[in-house]
Amino acid sequence: MDRETPSTAFTENKTSTAEPHARSAAAATQPGAEPLRIAYLVNQYPKVSHTFIRREILAVERQGIAVERVAIRGWDAEVVDAEDIAEQARTRYALKGGMLPLLKASWRTLLASPRQFANALREALRMSWGGERSAPYHLIYLAEACLILEWLREADVKHVHAHFGTNSAEVATLVHLLGGPAYSFTVHGPDEFDKAHCLHLDKKIGHAKFVAAVNSYCRAQLFRRANLTDWGKIKIVHCGLEPEFRATSESPEPTKGRLVCVGRLCEQKGQLVLLDAFSELRKRIGGSHLVLAGDGEMRPEIEARIATLDLSGAVTITGWISSAAVRDEILAAEALVLPSFQESLPVVIMEAMALRRPVITTYVAGIPELVIPGETGWLVPAAAITPLVDAMEACLTSSPEALKRMGDAGYARVVGRHDIDKEAEKLARLFKSNAIGREIEEWHS
Repeated sequence: MDRETPSTAFTENKTSTAEPHARSAAAATQPGAEPLRIAYLVNQYPKVSHTFIRREILAVERQGIAVERVAIRGWDAEVVDAEDIAEQARTRYALKGGMLPLLKASWRTLLASPRQFANALREALRMSWGGERSAPYHLIYLAEACLILEWLREADVKHVHAHFGTNSAEVATLVHLLGGPAYSFTVHGPDEFDKAHCLHLDKKIGHAKFVAAVNSYCRAQLFRRANLTDWGKIKIVHCGLEPEFRATSESPEPTKGRLVCVGRLCEQKGQLVLLDAFSELRKRIGGSHLVLAGDGEMRPEIEARIATLDLSGAVTITGWISSAAVRDEILAAEALVLPSFQESLPVVIMEAMALRRPVITTYVAGIPELVIPGETGWLVPAAAITPLVDAMEACLTSSPEALKRMGDAGYARVVGRHDIDKEAEKLARLFKSNAIGREIEEWHS
């Protein structure tokens, strides 16, 4: 929309302030009207372990919103999923051209809007004080924001949504301070909570139009960090699953004695504890098999532990696999086991429940919001080996009928709470209301 046209109309017609809001809302829903155009901003996109972002973007587009994909990096990352490969081709990358385009964009922004550039520079330096990274990194974030701002203006983007409260949220903040669109961001945890002070979450929340928390636990952690006056901005928007990921009422029979753990091979997922527990399990009941679906920085340590425990024939590490292969691995197992030390609410738990498989996991953060002990699976204390062994033994010695009842209960619970289209509808309402609010501000400027 041309900025001068509505301002002139407002002056000549002396309409009330409600009129542009009503007109904008009507335009957003009229057949044939231009769709609202927003941008998703992510540090790295696509990424094997972040398929939930791709699902959300596609679901938001099904709500009739046009989405521009912008990422800081990831154009050269190895991805195996066909949908991730397609998303990679649709994404613009701030660092792809090196430093020269960033410097040129910064110079153009400084000349065009010196006051706004100074405000953004001041905030970037503030976020470097006590931050995880030194000031030069934050100056690079500012340069990235200058380049991304030009892209957003070219595309007529009305709102920016970032994922994670890390540097992507900072870049969105700086874009806004440079005169760009309003922004929001989704916080997942737990890493963001570990270093909330270093990330200056309070500042990012303060500048944002709204913040999406993926569960109640996450929202509570943000309440701890945000100013009381900003609590109303923090909304719960769950991660969700597409209908295609769900199992039918006739889920295929699993392989007897097979368990699967899906996730990055890293400290917080607890795979080393799982291996020790699995070794004890095999002393109680033989014939069981464990699949570790994923890859990561701790793979050498995990492989060494497998050898030490003489589990080479009983444990398989798949490496990174596609979403379809993850689905197949979950369906082939009697249960998902995820002995996490620290989480928010892992998407793979939702996936297992949607595929009618029980879950063995830990009393950590937002997990008990979804998993009900004795009804949809087993919950054990984190890092406690004996309770984990007991839970795996109880699962593998349960009757097929009992496991099916658990799987059906889990399916009903996750479908009711984590439908991607219902969650995307929540986001779409927030995006539209905030874009309309931005338009009203422009109307009066």
